[in-house]
Formats: sequence, C-alpha cells, structure tokens
Amino acid sequence: QVQLVESGGGLVQPGGSLRLSCTTSTRGLTFYDMAWYRQAPGKERDWVASVYAAGTPKYEDSVKGRFIISRDNAKNVIYLQMNSLKPEDTGRYYCNQNPQRLPWGQGTQVTVSS
Repeated sequence: QVQLVESGGGLVQPGGSLRLSCTTSTRGLTFYDMAWYRQAPGKERDWVASVYAAGTPKYEDSVKGRFIISRDNAKNVIYLQMNSLKPEDTGRYYCNQNPQRLPWGQGTQVTVSS
C-alpha cells in the first residue's frame, strides 16, 4: 500500500513563506506526474499545482507567481515553495498523482493569519 507523507505546514502571517514536502517510503515518485491539492475549510479539495515527470510545472491561477512546485527525484521528494502567502491560502495541503490515483495521505495544515 502506497503511503504519501506530507510535511512542512504551520501557522504563518500574511506575506510569509512555507515549504511543503511530500514523499513516500513505499514507492518511488520519479515516473509520476505529481500535484499538490488544497482543501480549504468547508470546501472541496482542489488542485493547486502539478509537476510532470520531466519537471514541467503548472499552476492554478491564484498561486501563479507565488508558489513554486519542484521535485527531487534522487531524494524522492516533491516540494511546494509558498511565498507571499495570503489568508485565502489557508487549508490542508495534500500531494498525490495528477490526476489523483493513490490513497490520500494525512496532508499538512497551512494557516495564514495575523
């Protein structure tokens, strides 16, 4: 059973930064198109950004220019660098394939508040 593990969330003030990480100990992510998803309070889980196996990134409009998705295949990690954070970025962040095929992990909570 593949288990995704997300980390790096926390409480940050508006304008701050966080870097999220995603990995799995049970299967390499090297050959998968991967993505980050966000579930805001009371809302459905939405796609935020994705990175293809070859490394090409794609972003949801509201995070363009602020978030950077990347991957380190040697370390089997997917990152999401989040800069200039806004209160509307608050939510639980999950990684998964793009489109989602693996079981969801626990996610990591990001709260942007002053």
